[in-house]
Amino acid sequence: MSLVNVSDVSAGLFVLGAVGILLIFSLLSLGILRMFETRYRAGWFYFGSTAVSAVVFFVLLNMWYL
Repeated sequence: MSLVNVSDVSAGLFVLGAVGILLIFSLLSLGILRMFETRYRAGWFYFGSTAVSAVVFFVLLNMWYL
């Protein structure tokens, strides 16, 4: 096992990744929570928001860093 050099990762890429991952998984967990509460309309709204935010995240990642 060796050390990983993360000095080449820019601050913008790190912030985009952190905010994107937090947003996607928080919306997903809220959707699951609303489904358990039998509030299906709100749950599907959160699932849709998760899909939209994931697409926006990957488009931004592709445009700026890949």
